[in-house]
Amino acid sequence: MPNIIIIDTGCANLSSVKFAFDRLGYHANISRDLNEITQADKLILPGVGTAKAAMHNLAERQLIATIQQLKQPVLGICLGMQLMTEFSTEGNVSTLGLMQGKTETLPAQGLPLPHMGWNQVKFAENEPLFAEIAVNSHFYFVHSYAVLPNANTIATCDYGVPFSAALKCDNFYGVQFHPERSGQVGSQLLRNFVEQI
Repeated sequence: MPNIIIIDTGCANLSSVKFAFDRLGYHANISRDLNEITQADKLILPGVGTAKAAMHNLAERQLIATIQQLKQPVLGICLGMQLMTEFSTEGNVSTLGLMQGKTETLPAQGLPLPHMGWNQVKFAENEPLFAEIAVNSHFYFVHSYAVLPNANTIATCDYGVPFSAALKCDNFYGVQFHPERSGQVGSQLLRNFVEQI
């Protein structure tokens, strides 16, 4: 059984992510312990709230350098994905710099923000994170900030403009949607992260 650690970022959605793994039969622990984090097989970086508050929490818990040096697969969820880029205009804060790109207000062309609810996600069919998930499946989103498509983008969604629904660089993966709230396809994506990545 893989050792899955959900990094305790001090954000609110930690238990819902843990329950999603519990439902799949995996045991995931929520931890901010540096030893537990570095020894995990798979790591989840969840986040809700603002980039500035989340980076403050990570700095206070002395987690930034540890996360930057991880070699095992890490999955960022929602704000967790945005923190993997270089910069967020939400509070104008430098983020973890694990991959290129910056987080900015979603230019939704007059559509309401936050972008909230189910939306189609497009991805390459051979992407292991999306194995056994139909192209154009719907995932659940809640966000006002986004990373526009760049070299690290492995899936896109459209809300006024295309934006990155998923990013990947080396061992770091991120999804803008909430797999823990996306029903069967979200469960499959979490299973893929544990089994395929």
